[in-house]
Amino acid sequence: MTLPSSSAPRPPFRDPALALSKRVDDLLDRLTLDERLAMLHQYVPAVPRLGIASFRTGTEALHGVAGLGVATVFPQAVGLGATWDEDLVRAVAEAVSVEVRAFHRHRPTPWGSGTNGLQIWSPVVNLLRDPRWGRNEEGYSEDPLHTARLGTAYCRGLAGDHPDYLRAAPVLKHFLANNNETGRAVTSSGLRPRVLHEYDLAAFRPIIASGAATGAMAAYNLVNGRPCHVSPLLEDELRRWARPTGHELFVVSDEEAPCNLVELEHYFDDHPTSHAAALKAGIDSFTDHRDDSATVIGRLRQALEGGLIEEEDVNRAVRRQLQLRFRLGEFDPDLDPYAAIGPEVIDSPEHRALALRAATESVVLLKNDGLLPMDPRRAPRIAVIGPHADAVYEDWYSGTLPYQVGIATGLRGALEGHGEVVRVSGADRISLLSRTSGKPLGGTSFDVQEWGDGVLTLRDADTGRYLAMADDAALVADRTLIKSWFVDETFLLEPAPDGEGDNVVLRHVRTGRYAALDPADGRVRVTAENPEAAERWHRELLRDGAAEAGAAAERADVAVVVLGNHPMINGRETEDRTGIALPETQEALLRTVAAVRPETALVVMSSYPYAVDWAEEHLPAVVWTSHGGQDTGHALAAVLLGAADPAGRLPQTWYRGDDALPHQLDYDIIKAGWTYQYHRSAPLYPFGHGLSYTDFAHRDLRISAPAMAQDGTVDVTVTLVNTGPMYGSEVVQLYVRAVDARHEAPRLRLADFRKVRLDSGESREVAFRLPAERLAHWDVAAGAFTVDPGRYEVLVARSAEDIVLRAPLTVSGTAPAPRALVGRRTLAVDFDDYSGITLVDATRERGDAVAPADPARPATVHFRSVDLSGAARFEAEVARESTGPGEALLEVRAGAHLLAEIAVPATGDRRSWTTVTAATAIPGEGHHDLCLALRGDFRLASFRFTATDDAVVRDAPTQSSEDDSE
Repeated sequence: MTLPSSSAPRPPFRDPALALSKRVDDLLDRLTLDERLAMLHQYVPAVPRLGIASFRTGTEALHGVAGLGVATVFPQAVGLGATWDEDLVRAVAEAVSVEVRAFHRHRPTPWGSGTNGLQIWSPVVNLLRDPRWGRNEEGYSEDPLHTARLGTAYCRGLAGDHPDYLRAAPVLKHFLANNNETGRAVTSSGLRPRVLHEYDLAAFRPIIASGAATGAMAAYNLVNGRPCHVSPLLEDELRRWARPTGHELFVVSDEEAPCNLVELEHYFDDHPTSHAAALKAGIDSFTDHRDDSATVIGRLRQALEGGLIEEEDVNRAVRRQLQLRFRLGEFDPDLDPYAAIGPEVIDSPEHRALALRAATESVVLLKNDGLLPMDPRRAPRIAVIGPHADAVYEDWYSGTLPYQVGIATGLRGALEGHGEVVRVSGADRISLLSRTSGKPLGGTSFDVQEWGDGVLTLRDADTGRYLAMADDAALVADRTLIKSWFVDETFLLEPAPDGEGDNVVLRHVRTGRYAALDPADGRVRVTAENPEAAERWHRELLRDGAAEAGAAAERADVAVVVLGNHPMINGRETEDRTGIALPETQEALLRTVAAVRPETALVVMSSYPYAVDWAEEHLPAVVWTSHGGQDTGHALAAVLLGAADPAGRLPQTWYRGDDALPHQLDYDIIKAGWTYQYHRSAPLYPFGHGLSYTDFAHRDLRISAPAMAQDGTVDVTVTLVNTGPMYGSEVVQLYVRAVDARHEAPRLRLADFRKVRLDSGESREVAFRLPAERLAHWDVAAGAFTVDPGRYEVLVARSAEDIVLRAPLTVSGTAPAPRALVGRRTLAVDFDDYSGITLVDATRERGDAVAPADPARPATVHFRSVDLSGAARFEAEVARESTGPGEALLEVRAGAHLLAEIAVPATGDRRSWTTVTAATAIPGEGHHDLCLALRGDFRLASFRFTATDDAVVRDAPTQSSEDDSE
């Protein structure tokens, strides 16, 4: 790149003495329109005439630098969530960002030019509502406060402490309500206002309001029928929260999501229109078509030339990018405090020690009847059994492991010759003999491991390499690592259609095709479209893995069975789990071992919870760890042998196997009963659960005042005492609960927490400040957070199900009046309850509405205890695409009394609105429960009762309520 002559006067944007805004404005004015348009793509070209380097958004660094080579690998984010330790999470993020800086300056890029970026697409603050989510490993917690606290810590660690310059620029993923992978680009997450504000937005709001995050990434999914990439929430919420911090958020699209607006979601008819809508909604950078920026920029240029966007829309987005680049020190290399970071920090001894600490502190002891910690003096022979006995895995968002220590290796090292460790995988060894040629597949035998739903990997018994489908569809056992976007190493062994003995057909999971012999060269290729055309294989058992494991356990004093998931199989990005049970063969292996060795501990190494009901009932010890990174084995060995106290606590509920979970696309945590806040059945292991090797007593809960105002604050203190025999840590969890709520309140809700480490016999007073806002709920009548006056409880707990201390607290104030509906436009989505509805978009730009989920069945929305005094007429904003089969009626009832029944006319489009009206006769004064029933295929955006017979025709729906006087 050619730099400007050093003799030329320095332009204002190069002057660090000027205010940031003036420097940004000066540079923006110097850029041509074409140069500014080019900055809207992920790959931003250099501007040589101004000495500006190229720029690329998006380096992945969720728990270590990902995708750029060897780097320190920390526990998965869900494992970091299990630490409940903000200081530790911040330290991890600091180490990660230091390595990012080293990659930025000292390592080549995978794409061959430019530098590795300093904008970090982490952390993920999507809530772990459903444990079947394929990306469960990427989030911190099912609780918004817990997630926000750890997310803030991670962002601050990435960004650094300098007042003017960022070490790295954290970007929050994925806005919003992104908790399913199946059909993720076309599914809509239905968020009623209470769930939106109390749950999903609540994870993002504190991080952004604190100034810790510099940007956000829009999610693939839709919310209430509108794609997140054109959501008004980007401006109405995200940027509103950021405004007081003095810095704008830089919002990026997810990969290929701008194309999805047309090609998958069919939300717009053409790309220039969709790109224009995304830019105006608040997307500043388009991650689309990889490094082919010409396509995206061409579409934006068409939008500009067609009047769909204005030059100021372009300038606004570019201004946000430039502000970020200035803060990253790009234009002040001599002043950048992080410019001197060298390559020696990557996988440094300090970072290795921190990775070990993080892995150790993330281990959760779920059950212990005295088997743990293991004492090698009494039980010197340990059998480590299972698919994870000595395995350490990379996931999609981890870096390349610099080294890997599995559990068996970690135990051997910790015992230092004072015990014996035997490792057994428990996998069957088989050969697959071709019925056509008589030859074994691949000329070898395979160790078979099941990962759930019958999905298998087959590893060459001689080399340990995975069988995989190559580019030419041939089957070759040549893969040492499963880590690619398209997983070609998984198979199903299905009974042959002719049903002869042990004959099977081999099906490739990703393509769905079957293995067949190529008649041209005799090689085995995945080419058969159906089992009838597939090669038949005779499955010959060469080694019974469960029997071998049982024999090893019988010879041992203690068995440690290590089970769980592979991060790239049956639960990963693009693929949700179908259930929460352990893989069938893993469960069988566990029971076989326990039958011969009662002294068996189960270690679940996984990205998500499992229903280990049998283990909880029959085994003396159960432990969980996420995939903990390079030092997993050392960490587990320290905990299993008692060198470290199990310090982790669960960041999400572990449900029982017989607990019917709600539908995965039911995002209404209140009505569906998701998470500890609303789940009504006893869990297997509750949120916040985790045992220690020592004992803690919680004493002397005190609140500074028995009552507070609706905007007040009280101080809460509790004394924690380590009454046990050894050093340990406890997470003091503070919850609140509304006693007599007028709304469906959470069973309890986390209000604060603190991780405390104490020596045996040591005590400490733990203090919390509890503002009234922690008691607030979203009041659908007011359209704002409200703290109702009344009785509450403050709870100190070991987990969401283990309350140890409680104290009453009263909030003073005037009780809210009944909801007045006369003379006021009420949004249909601002209901108190509902049945059979789906939430949809009112217009492409903004506003929500309700519609029957199944037009063949009536749907209802309910408004409790409303004041209809003086109402004489009812009107509603409705839309109906066409006069299809069946009726379209809106029925209005106050209690059992029918107020009106209105036919809904066709409006020609589901987003074309009209107002329908009817006279009403209210059955007496007082308060009523109002029910609106929707019969047929139409949408309802809002309604209004008026005190006169004059019908008022309204404009298209907006997302605000209004009095008639406004």
